[in-house]
Amino acid sequence: MSAAAIRATGLTKLFGAQRAVDGLDLAVPRGSIYGFLGPNGSGKTTTIRMMLNLISPSSGTVELLGEPMPRAAQRVLPRVGALVEGPAFYPFLSGRDNLVRFDAADTRSAPATRRARIDTALERVGLAHAATKKVHAYSLGMKQRLGLANALLRPRELLILDEPSNGLDPQGTREVRSLIRALAADGTTVFVSSHLLGEIEQLCTHAAVMRAGTLVASGTLDELRSQAVREVTVTTADPDAAAAVLRGRGLSPSIPAADRVEAALPDGVAVEDLTAALVAAGVRVRGIAATGESLEDRFVALTGEGFDVAG
Repeated sequence: MSAAAIRATGLTKLFGAQRAVDGLDLAVPRGSIYGFLGPNGSGKTTTIRMMLNLISPSSGTVELLGEPMPRAAQRVLPRVGALVEGPAFYPFLSGRDNLVRFDAADTRSAPATRRARIDTALERVGLAHAATKKVHAYSLGMKQRLGLANALLRPRELLILDEPSNGLDPQGTREVRSLIRALAADGTTVFVSSHLLGEIEQLCTHAAVMRAGTLVASGTLDELRSQAVREVTVTTADPDAAAAVLRGRGLSPSIPAADRVEAALPDGVAVEDLTAALVAAGVRVRGIAATGESLEDRFVALTGEGFDVAG
């Protein structure tokens, strides 16, 4: 069995002359909560639609749960739950009746367990109290929850969620986050697309970053953080002498103020060793500190655009 729940190789989608997704290579480990991060318009939803066989790629391949798509779609998709681009429901039916219709349309669902499964799904997403309410009276956040309930009517090995916190208030966002963690703890792989950095950072074990249809980084969150640029700042009455010492250690310092020297800190260079070298050279050091880019800084550097930090 493949170790990847999702594997894309050279995945490309053209709309006329526009490359919405360009040569995407992606491997999502089984059991992970995988964040698919990028500004709006970066190709996230188009990628998800290709994964689920909702649109055909211009080139490249996709495997879900170790099986090639779309050839194995009938065999694989019943094991995959999805929420893409906001759910569509019958507005004048209740939330429960919508789920009854969707479940009845699935030839693999057992009618004998339908009511119990629907009750459980509504309870899990916090909609049991609104089960008999007509969907046209639901808020956007409630419709998102109902879409999640639909995705959970059967046990799933893989959940693909496109902006699952869209329209949710902070409490709803926390509840969805808790639900996703619980599903992952039960062995479900969860692939979450979002433009909210805070959501990805709090929730995910792995992440990939998209920019203008191109994958620019992927890995565990710790790996992405480790790629961030570190910087050392020396506060001293002898900035020229301090800069000379840093240059001698292979750094490229600048002097942005009369009492401060700054430089990018390469891997393998310890602040303690720099401090000892400065003192040995007679530099009067008042302070020395190493700082690293935040994950937000790193992602903005990768994409050239900002992210919404809070969800």
